Amino acid sequence: MVKLGVNIDHVATVREARKSYEPDPIQAAKECVRAGCDSIVCHLREDRRHIKDADVKRLRKVIGNLNLEMSIAKEIVDIACRIKPDQATLVPEKRQEITTEGGLDVRRNEACIKRAVARLHKNGIAVSLFINPSKEQIDATVRVGAGIIEFHTGEYANASGAAAVRRQLNILKRAAGYASGKGLIVNAGHGLNYKNVKAVAGIKDMNELNIGHSIISRAVFTGIARAVKEMAGLIR
Repeated sequence: MVKLGVNIDHVATVREARKSYEPDPIQAAKECVRAGCDSIVCHLREDRRHIKDADVKRLRKVIGNLNLEMSIAKEIVDIACRIKPDQATLVPEKRQEITTEGGLDVRRNEACIKRAVARLHKNGIAVSLFINPSKEQIDATVRVGAGIIEFHTGEYANASGAAAVRRQLNILKRAAGYASGKGLIVNAGHGLNYKNVKAVAGIKDMNELNIGHSIISRAVFTGIARAVKEMAGLIR
């Protein structure tokens, strides 16, 4: 059964719009777990635009399966090694971006990524790399020692027209099969919503889908528990 990870960053985004204490992302995470999600995802960005260090510390105390999205900056790796999330997902990060714009270029940055992976592993943290669905990036992931990948599904989510959607879905299917054959655990996320998620959930070898924006958006109208239950029902 495909698992669901819920990204709570945008709960913190709403909080930071008023520099207030509500809505509380930790309370949101608890509600998501009670509603049946399998993991909680949050991104501790270098610019701290939404999730803060204190949020991650509090989440670590109350969440049983915490996935910390993060860059490979030394400061962030240091924090992860102290807090020890269950999983660290290494992502590219640009200061001006609205959201993560693409996959990590593992092939061009093997040495520094390999060092970060080794350090995280030494501290008992599973490591996933957020990559585009290509053989080159999958092979590089194997070389740096990460055991998990998360495919960036933005090209699929943004595809226009049935033919383009099928083409991007086939790319994901081939990449998932190739990665699984290399012994990697295959996850996916970015731009997935209530309309497009079922096809990705149906890909053979898919382990977990990590979804945030569409769930938090629906929660505005339905409440977060119902939004999580509806998404979990679609992918399972």
